[in-house]
Amino acid sequence: MKKSINKNIANWSYDIYQVLSQNNAKQIAYVPDAGHKELIEYCENNKSMKMVSLTSEEEGLGLLAGAWLGGEKGVLLMQSSGVGNCINAIASITRACDFPLLMLITMRGEWNEFNPWQVPMGQATEKVLEALNVVTTRCNKIEEISDAVSAMLGLAYKSNCISAVLLSQRLIGAKSFKE
Repeated sequence: MKKSINKNIANWSYDIYQVLSQNNAKQIAYVPDAGHKELIEYCENNKSMKMVSLTSEEEGLGLLAGAWLGGEKGVLLMQSSGVGNCINAIASITRACDFPLLMLITMRGEWNEFNPWQVPMGQATEKVLEALNVVTTRCNKIEEISDAVSAMLGLAYKSNCISAVLLSQRLIGAKSFKE
């Protein structure tokens, strides 16, 4: 059963949802993640968006390549640790198939991180993406979200490139063992 969501509350998840909706993003691929929980719920409540829960982030690259070939825009939601799971797919399938891709990445291993396992990939994410020629931008404040996501979605789909918006841990809030 889908949840009822209060769209009047200004938050970064809703800002991203609005940009995706206004730009006809039809397929949203994601690995379930507490950082993207509200965004996933907003998208699930939109009947024109198809939500696809993945077992691994790299599955999303193939899925979104197929969406693009079928004429639909898609977005991959993941956590920074997920970038490490799909390095080869980013480097190969996206380049060989020359398709546009937008990744929205919630960062871990930064601001007040409690889990030491998140720190190495969290610290390497931006450098790894840049080494793979992924155009990245980082959001640290809610005021940056709409413009950044809109610009990177436009860049990906107008220029046939791979782009990523890194949503800093300072923006999304530090997790604790209780979450």
